[in-house]
Amino acid sequence: MTLLISFVAAAVLACVGSGAWAQSAVTIYGVADAGLVREHGGAGGNLSRVSSGVGSASRIGLRGSEDLGYGWSANFLLEAGVRLDSGEQEASGALFHRQAYVGARHREYGAATLGRQYTPYYNALTSVGDPFGGAYAGTAKNLFPAGGQNTRTSNAIVYAMPEMMGVTAEVSYALGEQPGSSTAGRQFGLAVGYSQGPLNARLAYNHRNNDVTAAAGAAAAPPVPAADRDIGRNTLLAANYNVGLARAYVAYGVDKGSNSALLPNSGNPYGGVRPTASTDSRDMLIGASVPFGMTTLMASYIRKNDRTAYDQDAHQWGVGLSHALSRRTSLYTAYARIKNKHGAGYTVGNNTEPGSGDSAFNLGVRHVF
Repeated sequence: MTLLISFVAAAVLACVGSGAWAQSAVTIYGVADAGLVREHGGAGGNLSRVSSGVGSASRIGLRGSEDLGYGWSANFLLEAGVRLDSGEQEASGALFHRQAYVGARHREYGAATLGRQYTPYYNALTSVGDPFGGAYAGTAKNLFPAGGQNTRTSNAIVYAMPEMMGVTAEVSYALGEQPGSSTAGRQFGLAVGYSQGPLNARLAYNHRNNDVTAAAGAAAAPPVPAADRDIGRNTLLAANYNVGLARAYVAYGVDKGSNSALLPNSGNPYGGVRPTASTDSRDMLIGASVPFGMTTLMASYIRKNDRTAYDQDAHQWGVGLSHALSRRTSLYTAYARIKNKHGAGYTVGNNTEPGSGDSAFNLGVRHVF
């Protein structure tokens, strides 16, 4: 925290001392993605639909920056999710639900931002460890715990250091903002990466306090001893390596504690006894992406090892193709299947949906603007 305070103070002094007003640059950007989805194996029967954001969540955003002098710049980003299948906003009651932040950047010292932002854990999984990039039916998010607050956190302060000899680092601290407690509801994470030549690797950690303070008007709850706090922890090592004709991917995750590995589909997709989210699990992924001109083949195998007494393991394999029609437009298709054990309830979803069954097929188009 001291480093972040010093960083912000230095940015303010740079603004005051620059003695000039610079013009800001604002860009409108977005993604329009829609596809046909066919899901099988759920208790409710097979399901066909037109879905938005199968490959990349459909969105529209504003981003801007202003040169403040002395190597400093101010920057902001506001990003709203859109459902192309219905025209509705992605999250009810939250216009800029995807990202919303403002901050300062220095070419030598790095960047600090405040607002709703991605976690270091999510960035490591989707950009380094998953050949599907968190997209399509084969997404690693079906078995790796990358949903909910493991994806984004509100009230977050994030510092990212500049790249130095291939090394990068990112630290995130999200305030719980609960009265009477500085620890309840807070979340912090960090990631350290190395990218040089054919190798890209990243180690990430996420720490979430699930404690909740007393409701407004109720008697204040006593402080929770450190040993009794309801904590969820996720550790992830992800890497990919260019072997020439293909890029190989590996990822290994350790999940411990309450809410450390929530089920993507929180309902009861297969009927019978409701599945139980693991509080002690190991996740493993191996995969590859192979380019063929304008087409890229993606494939992966993922194993979820539940170490609790429920022993609700799962295995997934997935394969997909993406074909670039231009720099901005591409077609895609993908298929994935999950094998659940001992009543596990994992489902095959995609970038924006949790899925309803143990297999799914995608066919769609994505345009970036």
